[in-house]
Amino acid sequence: MPARSRQDIDVQAGLGCRLDLIHWPAILPTTVSLSRRENGGHALRRKGLCAAAAALLTATLGAVDRADVAPESPAGLTSWQEGLRSSQPEARPVPRLPGPRVNAQAAIILDPVTGVTLWERNSRDLRSIASITKVMTVMLFLESEPDLSRDVVISRQDVRRASTTYLRQGERVTLRDLVHLALVASDNAAARALARVSIWGTKRFIARMNAKAAALGLEETRFADPSGLHEGNVSSAYDVSRLIAAASEETVVARIMRKRSYDIRTSRRTRTVRSTNRLLGTRVDVMAGKTGYIDEAGYCLATLVELSDGRSVSIVVLGARSNSGRFADARRLVDWLSTKAAALLTSAAE
Repeated sequence: MPARSRQDIDVQAGLGCRLDLIHWPAILPTTVSLSRRENGGHALRRKGLCAAAAALLTATLGAVDRADVAPESPAGLTSWQEGLRSSQPEARPVPRLPGPRVNAQAAIILDPVTGVTLWERNSRDLRSIASITKVMTVMLFLESEPDLSRDVVISRQDVRRASTTYLRQGERVTLRDLVHLALVASDNAAARALARVSIWGTKRFIARMNAKAAALGLEETRFADPSGLHEGNVSSAYDVSRLIAAASEETVVARIMRKRSYDIRTSRRTRTVRSTNRLLGTRVDVMAGKTGYIDEAGYCLATLVELSDGRSVSIVVLGARSNSGRFADARRLVDWLSTKAAALLTSAAE
């Protein structure tokens, strides 16, 4: 589905130009409210950008006013930090550094510890997110603490027009294998089955997906089905960057998303499935990640990576032109951040 752009954002310092036409970093004060399991999960390294560094980047790269800042943390949720809520220093009229060369329709680099957006393109546009939906599906399913060793039978409605699936009607499979199939192989029938056999049933499950998105402060996110095949599963690169960061805090979810392959065993056969995330096993240190594709969404990727200095950042690309293109864009964003932003932080300390 075509992107629906939010209100244009003017750059400070009297430039009056469109943010989506500028490819340079911007610091956006935001609030990040993300749930954390009681038993903990993969804790993001707290070496995120400090306030002083954020101020430096703001002054050097330009600050951007944004009217729609995420709301206060809802009751019952644990937030990491409130982000940079104080006013940013006035931007100095200095030359802008060129941004990374990215071909995706929308993209973002976000520091989930501070809530600071380090670079973005059309990050508030609403777009279909395809199978990135499955991140929310699995997170919600695991909230009820199901017995993952339980067997369920795959139904006709699970596999009907499922597009990508390794399952067949009538097979018995464990919930553990369904969770792995959904996140590792992006299996649509597996995601449908999880919603169907959940304690809520499919219809209420989808309603709870939207309720959880609202609780996390994902104001631009709506879900219409648990697999991501429906084009009505929409979000923004900004919201998705926060969703993948929240998922990285869930021990089971993060561990599964880092697996390059998984062996499933049904009542009829055993086979190995491979991860759809081609960043795994490369020089990029992936802490969590999920791919997505339907015609309306293009090729999408949401990932949380650890940089060489120990900082973790969320990187999202939506609407890339090809399967390989989304991973190329993600690598360019990692490389750009590792060189440009790190150099600025180093020079500030000298």
